[in-house]
Amino acid sequence: MKRLMIVVPCFNEQEVFETTLTELSNLLFDLIKKEKIAKNSGIMFVDDGSRDDTRRLICDAYKKYSHVYAVNLAGNVGHQNALVAGLEAAADLCDVTVTIDADLQDDISVIEEMIDKFNAGCDVVYGVRSNRKTDGFFKRTTATAFYKLMKWLGAKTVDNHADFRLLSTRAVKALLQYEERNLFLRGIVTRLGYKSACVYYSRQKRMAGTTKYPFRKMLSFAVEGITSFSVKPLKMIMALGLFIILCSLLAILYVLVSFFGGNADAGWPSLMISIWFLGGVQLFSIGLVGEYIGKIYLETKKRPRYNIEEILSHNEE
Repeated sequence: MKRLMIVVPCFNEQEVFETTLTELSNLLFDLIKKEKIAKNSGIMFVDDGSRDDTRRLICDAYKKYSHVYAVNLAGNVGHQNALVAGLEAAADLCDVTVTIDADLQDDISVIEEMIDKFNAGCDVVYGVRSNRKTDGFFKRTTATAFYKLMKWLGAKTVDNHADFRLLSTRAVKALLQYEERNLFLRGIVTRLGYKSACVYYSRQKRMAGTTKYPFRKMLSFAVEGITSFSVKPLKMIMALGLFIILCSLLAILYVLVSFFGGNADAGWPSLMISIWFLGGVQLFSIGLVGEYIGKIYLETKKRPRYNIEEILSHNEE
């Protein structure tokens, strides 16, 4: 039987931590009882610089339970980096990992199905939402548009899949070879190339606390994903530039015809609109190019993605 480690990134999750610990522990014991996983399987909580009592609760759970492990990060480094920190710490402790958010909106009951698919030979198993009934109209629409946009830009992603997934140790070690600082794990994991499968579930409403992904962070995350996996936006700027040149030539022709036709004022509105439009496009283009240059800037610095304050692990026999 293979040893499982459930990796749970946490940021200010004191309201849900006890429930999360209980639910995941019960699931773990049930899988052990069914002989689906090894007896020394565990749960690894990753504290991403929480400002509430989350870290204390994690440390207390580690002291109390032999199946609880912890990685405490030095400061808040973001959800994606926290996930990687947990996977790196778990890589040498287990044969397979499952990553899941601490709010348990993802259905933990399908983890057993993930294990079955892993035992059948899959190195990657994606948890995929079967519907978005718990989302509002705005989030549901923007999420659908995001996945379609990513596909159109050439980035390989799994629709309605977030960061609820199973990875074999082989897949985790392959993932850790991707050293970029601009992390978009949903795009990277699909590029590993190992045999994969999907399990489907209905996402639940958050038990307590507030979402850690408000609109501002969702928008930033979308930009991160697009600019990390596609240069197509840069090519679109070139195409737009050619289109604007054509429009400008047509505008000049219109102004000349109006002037020689005796209506000198007719071209003024079209000329101003062209100037405003061109100015807006230039600012947008400079900003987009700057986004890519900023990524190059961060990558060349090669700063560490996170610093680990402490790893709480039990003596391995």
